[in-house]
Amino acid sequence: MSDPLRPRASLRTAVVWDVLKDALDRRVKASGRDTLDVLDTGGGTGNFAVPVARLGHRVTVVDPSPNALFALERRAAEAGVADRVRGVQGDILGLFEVEGVEHGGYDAVLCHGVLEYVEDPAEGVRNAVDALRPAGALSLLAAGLGGAVLARALAGHFNEARQALTDPAGRWGDGDPVPRRFTAEQLGELLGAAGLKVGSVQGVRVFADLVPGVLVDTEPGAMEALLKLEAAAAELPAFHSVATQLHVLGEKQG
Repeated sequence: MSDPLRPRASLRTAVVWDVLKDALDRRVKASGRDTLDVLDTGGGTGNFAVPVARLGHRVTVVDPSPNALFALERRAAEAGVADRVRGVQGDILGLFEVEGVEHGGYDAVLCHGVLEYVEDPAEGVRNAVDALRPAGALSLLAAGLGGAVLARALAGHFNEARQALTDPAGRWGDGDPVPRRFTAEQLGELLGAAGLKVGSVQGVRVFADLVPGVLVDTEPGAMEALLKLEAAAAELPAFHSVATQLHVLGEKQG
């Protein structure tokens, strides 16, 4: 499956994609169904929805942006999966007000880059869990606190790094474009409070955002080597605290 693994995009998606695909494969085997129903909240232009549909699954994308949904429709058509991808306007806090979205209707729910921006992350997680069928999986990707602190410090913005470290929302200042960041422990607590078992935790972009782009783009073999390094470090707890993003896979008890 190559769509989410384009050279540059691969640094942001490879670890998440591998875990997600494995979770979908396990669900196929457990359910005895080749085609799963997947809900992608905040799925935008289909970075994950289209590759998931190419695996043969039905994907509903809920996103507040009409422009993103238009791009999703075009992308799905170009990939030959328009019949398996449906885009509808809405957001995770009003999830069950969206046409066709049902409680307990999905084998997997993707919630990538959403919790940072919603007013009530706990409610967002509860809605995602309520949309799952028994034994379903929630793929949760959110901004990591440690990565932001490290990035500001390495850029010489030491006061901003300290501000992010001590701020309850993990923000480094008024100019910070991200409203909220999380630790792995905080994300685990959100899933646990919603009744999910945490299956795995990965650090995403542990090194990728710190490496000069010119090095990755010009050095022979650098991209492949960096991808392998990211994969090797992703599940090691020691690196979760410095990852730009954190990916948590939660499983609903059957």
